Amino acid sequence: MSEEVLSKTSATRAVPPSELTAPAAKVEHSRLRSWGAGLAVFALLYLFLVSIGMLGAGFKTFGKPFANALIATTSNPFMGLFIGILATSIIQSSSTATSMVVAFVAAGTLSVDHAIPIVMGANIGTTVTNTLVSMAHMSRKIEFRRALSAAVVHDFFNVMAVAVLLPLELTTHYLQRTSEHIATFLVGSSSMSFSSPVKLATKPLVSLLKGSIIGLGKAWAGTILVVLGVVILVLSLVYITKIMRSLFVSRLEVFFHRTVGSSGIMGILMGLIITAVVQSSSVTTSLLVPMAATGVITVRQAFPITLGANLGTTVTALLAALAGNAAGLTIALTHCLFNLTGTILIFPIPAIREIPVRAAEALARLASNSRIVAISFVFGTFFVIPGLLILLFRLL
Repeated sequence: MSEEVLSKTSATRAVPPSELTAPAAKVEHSRLRSWGAGLAVFALLYLFLVSIGMLGAGFKTFGKPFANALIATTSNPFMGLFIGILATSIIQSSSTATSMVVAFVAAGTLSVDHAIPIVMGANIGTTVTNTLVSMAHMSRKIEFRRALSAAVVHDFFNVMAVAVLLPLELTTHYLQRTSEHIATFLVGSSSMSFSSPVKLATKPLVSLLKGSIIGLGKAWAGTILVVLGVVILVLSLVYITKIMRSLFVSRLEVFFHRTVGSSGIMGILMGLIITAVVQSSSVTTSLLVPMAATGVITVRQAFPITLGANLGTTVTALLAALAGNAAGLTIALTHCLFNLTGTILIFPIPAIREIPVRAAEALARLASNSRIVAISFVFGTFFVIPGLLILLFRLL
């Protein structure tokens, strides 16, 4: 009996140490990976805030003639709206577009009232990404119909919100005045400057970069700062999104499966939190498209998550505002208030809530029977119509 015990003991000792410590090593590797990813996101976030400072410094370097030309271009609110749609459709990121608008406003080259239609347009333009994702299911009719309806419900909601809130804003300045009051409450009297700790942290690097190239002349220095700022802004947001998606996307899919359809409010909160974490509404809404295509969720279950994503994407502009001033904070708050007001006006009332859902289902039915409808919708809505209308307004 003792020999059997000794045999078992020796067999146990014969197990390689690497096998015994494998789970612990795996946990340690995962922990180090998470820490590394966290530090990378922190560094990228700092670069993102620096890029906002660079854009502001570059715009200021151009001087009053540039500011006057920009204001003249966007003085027509519909021109601003279509510029927002086209620009965001091209770069496929409302976060990038609204962050640039915040930098324009913070630099004083664009007024808040002229910036608001651009932000509204950016909200419409960002929906091109998940609409394009739905095209991957075009070869399978039923899947494509489900996928497209889940994608374009976002489009129809944003168009409805703009149709209601743009005329309201032009007549009452509700968004601008409310945002200005909130910004004043947050940073003090409007006569005071907004001394952001984030701005204090990023200013030395921005000043160093500006000082090193100002000898080239104001025009060249401003151009270099703006171009470099845009490149850093886009790359930092892209890699923040990529890292956060790699860390959370598998968990997000499980989370979607467990909680989707529980309630509309829960869906909105889920979309808001996920988008705030991954810094991209396109990631959230694009995750919904294949789930809808396979019948895991319906367009009515996807809709509230989409509304939450709309709210969550405003976090990026609010972060950008931390590197600016009270005016930049005002336009960031306007973006948030626009999405919040649109949600409050449209979602709680069943009859109104059904409008974008039924419009999305009707378009999906047509597009599933004729692919040219889907292609025409994407290129017409996001590129051709805004481009032609911008050209028309310039000629008038």
